Amino acid sequence: MSSTRTIQGQKNLQNINQASKDGIGGSPLRPDGTLKVKGEFAYSSDMWHEDMLWGMALRSPHPRANILGVDISEALKVPGVYAVLTHQDIPGSKYYGLEIQDQPALAIDKVRYHGEAIALVAADHPETARRAVKKIKVEYEVLTPIVTEEQCLDPETHGYVHEPHEFKSHGYGNICHEQRLVSGLGVTDEVRAMADVIVSGEYEVGMQDQAFLGPESGLAVPAEDGGIDLYIATQWLHVDRQQMAPVLGLPEEKVRLTLAGVGGAFGGREDISMQIHACLLAQHTGKPVKIVYARDESFYGHVHRHPAKMRYEHGATRDGKLVFADCRIVLDGGAYASASPAVVGNAASLGHGPYVIPNVKMHAIALYSNNPSCGAMRGFGAVQAAFGYESQMDKLAEKLGMDPVELRQLNAMAEGDSMPTGQRIDSPAPVAELLQRVKDMPLPPPLDTEDLDIRAVPGALSNTSHGEGIVRGVGYSVGIKNVGFSEGFDDYSTARVRLEVIGGEPVAMVHTAMAEVGQGGVTVHAQIARTELGVEQVTIHPANTEVGSAGSTSASRQTYMTGGAVKLAAEAVKQALIEKGRRRYGWTQKDISLVGGKVVSESAGVLVPIVDLLGDQAIDLTREHHHRPTQPFDKETGQGFGHVQYTFCANRAVVDVDVDLGLVKVVELTAVQDVGKALNPLSVVGQIQGGCTQALGLAVMEEIIVKDGKVRNASFTDYLIPTILDTPPIPVEILELPDPHAPYGLRGVGEAPTVSATPSIVAAIRQATGLALNRIPVRPEHITGTL
Repeated sequence: MSSTRTIQGQKNLQNINQASKDGIGGSPLRPDGTLKVKGEFAYSSDMWHEDMLWGMALRSPHPRANILGVDISEALKVPGVYAVLTHQDIPGSKYYGLEIQDQPALAIDKVRYHGEAIALVAADHPETARRAVKKIKVEYEVLTPIVTEEQCLDPETHGYVHEPHEFKSHGYGNICHEQRLVSGLGVTDEVRAMADVIVSGEYEVGMQDQAFLGPESGLAVPAEDGGIDLYIATQWLHVDRQQMAPVLGLPEEKVRLTLAGVGGAFGGREDISMQIHACLLAQHTGKPVKIVYARDESFYGHVHRHPAKMRYEHGATRDGKLVFADCRIVLDGGAYASASPAVVGNAASLGHGPYVIPNVKMHAIALYSNNPSCGAMRGFGAVQAAFGYESQMDKLAEKLGMDPVELRQLNAMAEGDSMPTGQRIDSPAPVAELLQRVKDMPLPPPLDTEDLDIRAVPGALSNTSHGEGIVRGVGYSVGIKNVGFSEGFDDYSTARVRLEVIGGEPVAMVHTAMAEVGQGGVTVHAQIARTELGVEQVTIHPANTEVGSAGSTSASRQTYMTGGAVKLAAEAVKQALIEKGRRRYGWTQKDISLVGGKVVSESAGVLVPIVDLLGDQAIDLTREHHHRPTQPFDKETGQGFGHVQYTFCANRAVVDVDVDLGLVKVVELTAVQDVGKALNPLSVVGQIQGGCTQALGLAVMEEIIVKDGKVRNASFTDYLIPTILDTPPIPVEILELPDPHAPYGLRGVGEAPTVSATPSIVAAIRQATGLALNRIPVRPEHITGTL
């Protein structure tokens, strides 16, 4: 009798489960997707208040200068101007910073980069504010900027970006932060002698911009309690508040942030931009103040990807087994620290690649300079290193006469291996399999020169080529990226979940402070709630600081961390509801769950509808999710359990190169990635394709041109990003090998393809042209030799 009842109960559950397709593993539509496609989504730049003023900043035209005086008198005379502020008007601390409080909210006695904010204006119209800004007179003593590695490392001759007494830095001189790593025997003469073949190379990565389409913008509204309400496009609400409150002279509870619509981020919104400025003006005037950056101001006003110079040396046996890697990575952090210490940690600990190397020596440093500040960008230190070590793998394969994929597979790390940091890989690391799968995927057909489609050749859409001098190349690469915050940071996220009856249906509400910047977290959070609570109707509360921190939307961590918090909170609500049923009905079954709006038992079937059990009461619970603890790397040896999770992606690029004109067309960019568990498969594919596209930009077109500390191309006219015409087909294959330490076994997705795809494109160009190509982005003159 009991077995018959169990079978019937299982059939009932199957029928109920089939009714829900929008839980974990499904690909429901994004709640913001239709509005964005139709142009109806409200971004932060669309916000409006009837009584608002417009804010604007005066920015330095010099990368390095002493400020001898600031005269705001003429600006104050402009009709419609309500306030003109300098550092003297700041009510609290004058400094803030993401990791080191080294950046003044407004320049005090010197400027350290081209575009640094000196004064603020609030006016009744943006054009009025612009005219007033031009009326501010600043007397400068212009100094020679410190912009090269050689200048930075010789402060006795060239000076300091920050005087040693100005603040407590992680580093010294013009070094913001450094990390050394030594594993095995290090790299000594004896170790070098163990290698039959040695290759070395110097590599350079240009300064890439996040280039999000929605410029920095926000609306600050003074509150009756003396506090400030800020509606802002950001990546980290709580750390914004943590940096802002001391400058505003307010306790954190009086600085309230609500996430506004975000038009892309990619790391560029992890730092403060206009948040403090808008709030200072709102405090001073007692009126709402809106700031919207123009495009050139956006280039000046946020951090960029660190440009890098790298030196690599690898040794291997004749059969291709790696013996050692000797690496030096120098990152230009620009004027202020931002996230440079963490970027250095990633570059040092991941800079050897996803390979087993018995002996490693690494030295990674970030410099202070008078170049633009650099900080977080998708891939965060691993992107630069991957170009170096993957270039080395191709160089080594060529010298050994080996297939470049086979060389990588021969040395690929796997579960159970150890990183050079000493950390054991205790979850799947299918590096060799990813490479094999990407190699086995069908190649695109060759270029048809007999019946040529002019749109298919490099530069043809500009009518620059009709197919002459075109050579095809194929390149491979694989990369490694950490997930989540590392080196002992207590990385956690908070989620509040409420279950109640509305309109006769059970409805779940999910409230987190997660910044939805386009990654689709709001969709995934609803999927988790549906799966855990067995309901269809889920609402997402606007993200704000009324709930605990969700951490930053960066480091591929939000689905892992805030998704994990939503899972914990939903499970707690589920258990509270089941316990309520046990008290009311005396249930004794241990296999009770919530499915399809009902409380069910696998053995007994449906027990009661959720609405009947809840009645007019709600269950509202909050939970925090912490990942397993990490530890700081030893300063000298780099040893330590520094990262919580690793993620891997392999790529194959097929390119056509017009060797006469130096033009490149990426024909196809294939990706294979292990994601642990695809909570939303369609979103996962979109993340991988987006990451590959951003990597394509770094490979062949994207670079902020900085000369003598000045940005020369602060516009989308001159800073080029891939368009739909530049983006090739990106076939994606997903592996799902669960990580036992992660919620649902998932892995972070968004950054790994940006790490791995760039080297494959450059490798393909090298194969087509036979050129060394040790710098990215690859420009036409690098191919034609006209540089």
